[in-house]
Amino acid sequence: MEPLNVFLTGILVIFAIVLLVTILKTLFTVRTYTAGVVERFGKFNRIVRPGLHVLIPYAERVYFVDLQVKQAQFSVETKTHDNVFVQIPVSVQYQILDDKIYDAFYKLSSPQKQIESFVFNSILGHVPKLSLDETFEQQSGISIAVKTELDTTMSSFGYNILNALVTDIIPDVKVKTAMNDINAAQRAQVAAQARGEADKILKVKQAEAEAQSKALQGQGIAAERQAIIDGLRSSIEHFRESVPGATAEDVMALVLLTQYFDTLKDIGTKAGTSTLFLPNNPGAANEFLTQILAGLRGSLGSNTRPIAPPTS
Repeated sequence: MEPLNVFLTGILVIFAIVLLVTILKTLFTVRTYTAGVVERFGKFNRIVRPGLHVLIPYAERVYFVDLQVKQAQFSVETKTHDNVFVQIPVSVQYQILDDKIYDAFYKLSSPQKQIESFVFNSILGHVPKLSLDETFEQQSGISIAVKTELDTTMSSFGYNILNALVTDIIPDVKVKTAMNDINAAQRAQVAAQARGEADKILKVKQAEAEAQSKALQGQGIAAERQAIIDGLRSSIEHFRESVPGATAEDVMALVLLTQYFDTLKDIGTKAGTSTLFLPNNPGAANEFLTQILAGLRGSLGSNTRPIAPPTS
């Protein structure tokens, strides 16, 4: 009996293992934002949603499809219309359409490769028509064009293209350096023009200020001379009133002689004055007066009228 018991025990163990495997193959769960594609004997049967589900043991098999948003990044090298090679990184965000899970699972074996092919085709169809500057300016337009073409193509395979972003435009290092040099030179030129305009304005303002200063200075000198003339006229009138019979020429001679000696006094009292030799005979004052009047008459010439005695 012992061999029989051993045999029965072995059969029970094998049955238990088969039952456990059957239960494990029968029950399965589907996670949120995931769908299950169930095949029966290799043929599509149904699509199951998140939750606990049961399979027919050894007849059905489940495949899980991720419905979350995915991102694929590519880098496309192409040439612009002005023969500049650039690298264009493209970032594509895509998602399986909920109502086209069957198409997404069965029609494409490698969706990222398919998306990459269409991205390359779209970029190579647009950028070679644009210059380098136009490529930078129309970066958003290129993104829209890539997304439109991807939407049209990938929707038939069950995929929704959320975004197709051209994240950068990278020209060759030498081209970038040359562009920076051109930009720096243009900015330097603008700065030089601005400095030149500022210097021009400053010089014009300085010239205007100097001209105004000269004008005011001339007005001051004219006013000073007018005041001197008025003072002399007043002095002459007072002198004639005090000294009867004195002429205007006598008064002018006295004023000039007084100013002459005042000038000599100022010269003698200031530091650094050179030595002056003056005659010391008793008639020196008369000689000084004669010389001053002669010099005054000679410098004025025929254009100067003698001072008329003031009328009473």
